[in-house]
Amino acid sequence: MKMKKVLVGFAAAGLAVSLAACSGGTRGGGGAAEEGSNDGALVGVAMPTKTSERWVDDGNNVKSSLEELGYKVDLQYANDKVQDQISQIESMLNKGAKALIVASIDGTALTQVLKTAADDDVKVIAYDRLINGTEDVDYYTTFDNQQVGVLQGNSLLQGLGLVDADGKPTGSTEKKTIEVFAGSPDDNNAQFFYDGAMSVLKPFLDSGQVTIGSGQSEFSQVAIQQWKLEGAQARMENLLSGFYGSGQVLDGVLSPYDGLSRGIINALRSSGVADDAMPIITGQDGEKASDKLILDGVQYSTIFKDTRLLGKEAVTMVDDLLNGNEPDAPDSYNNKVKDVPTKQFPPVTVTKENLMEVIVDSGYYSEEEIQKGE
Repeated sequence: MKMKKVLVGFAAAGLAVSLAACSGGTRGGGGAAEEGSNDGALVGVAMPTKTSERWVDDGNNVKSSLEELGYKVDLQYANDKVQDQISQIESMLNKGAKALIVASIDGTALTQVLKTAADDDVKVIAYDRLINGTEDVDYYTTFDNQQVGVLQGNSLLQGLGLVDADGKPTGSTEKKTIEVFAGSPDDNNAQFFYDGAMSVLKPFLDSGQVTIGSGQSEFSQVAIQQWKLEGAQARMENLLSGFYGSGQVLDGVLSPYDGLSRGIINALRSSGVADDAMPIITGQDGEKASDKLILDGVQYSTIFKDTRLLGKEAVTMVDDLLNGNEPDAPDSYNNKVKDVPTKQFPPVTVTKENLMEVIVDSGYYSEEEIQKGE
């Protein structure tokens, strides 16, 4: 990963900036595109799945924001099926889409269909997940994914009492036992999350203060295909029966995503662990069901990524490109073929102490939505 430093403020006031304002008022304002030539153009939005609420929210937010700017939108969800996503993108191109916003299922599987897009001068924005192995991706908008993992690792250690809020060792000499989970191998971000978290855990693992009870620590051993809750639950059940059947204590679980966290919690509950005796469990995305678990003291933390910022940036990039302007992309990620110009945003650790401030006060979810957990 090749990145320049990005300075982005996370403040509730910044979230109120309108999408129209963020387009800079430059629609039709010079550059390669002829003025007005893309007014009302079709934009294809390819999202990976509806099994996670964040992708449903992302798709709806991007669609409504593009429509506010006068664009037509073809929004499709591929139900975690790579070939379906390819077919959906092909359909978007056949309908005459001028730009694509793609959150890929498998970041290595879109080379041919994006070559078709490039041949037709269709602009491609990679959304949250980097599209690898192709020249035919123009821009990328995401969060600092390595930092997501760092925050998850620090949060786990903080919950265990081994580091403070700044990530500095507390001086505790207690030994802790954990298990490690990772995301889907076909999602480029999963490796970043894993690497970031393991970089934080490594000194404690090397010293022996933290032990992985199962001994399973390699990415290939701990990854959960397609980020499935059921996959995490099944693996956790196997870990509990295989390594914790004789009274061994599990102190913490590194989980990279809230859906996996809930699967892990399901397995622990089924094994007889009470909610108030749960190990420290991390997560990501601030999903409503997990937010409620955090408020209830069941899940320890999540990493919140305000996807309104991401959606706003993707829409702004499309609007700039279709009107001959260069998007703001001060960073870059290497996709194994090129350095893709990137705009990234900072993630935020959320625990019971700051959840209401970060998620509710910013207007992301209401307290009522969280209490319902759905």
